[in-house]
Amino acid sequence: MKRIAKFQKVSYEQFTEGWIDTFGATNAEEIKTIYDHIKLPKRATSGSAGYDFCSTVAATLQPGEMLKIPTGIRCEITDGWVLKCYPRSSLGFKYCLNLVNQAGIIDSDYFFSDNEGHIFMKFKNNGNMVVNINEGDKIAQGIFVEYGITVDDDVTSVRNGGFGSTGK
Repeated sequence: MKRIAKFQKVSYEQFTEGWIDTFGATNAEEIKTIYDHIKLPKRATSGSAGYDFCSTVAATLQPGEMLKIPTGIRCEITDGWVLKCYPRSSLGFKYCLNLVNQAGIIDSDYFFSDNEGHIFMKFKNNGNMVVNINEGDKIAQGIFVEYGITVDDDVTSVRNGGFGSTGK
């Protein structure tokens, strides 16, 4: 197996910024406790392709409701590879809980962004049942995929931003 990436926590300052942007002002002690409990993604078994991401927040999603979760995670990825993030199959299959963008694409240069490559997950409850998420629940899985580029590709620009920054 090729070893091509490493998960890390974003800095406490970056996590705090992402948390406040998502949920508004919160007690600094509460944010620090949440930050200290962040788990790096891990595979459940030696045969698992996906690395499980855990929720940093407890929440209840009503049908049609959306929730953005700052994971506190960043990933340093070797060039030529991408991390693709999907909802855990049980959440999608049982509850119709989906990532709003269907699949998150984490490029290797996202790690160097102004937001430290902070990975967020935004879910929508597309089902007809209330979905409860507990802090620490496995909510998504990330799978590393190798990719290629065209023979006439001559891109030299460098990313310096978060979501949507390459479309500016």
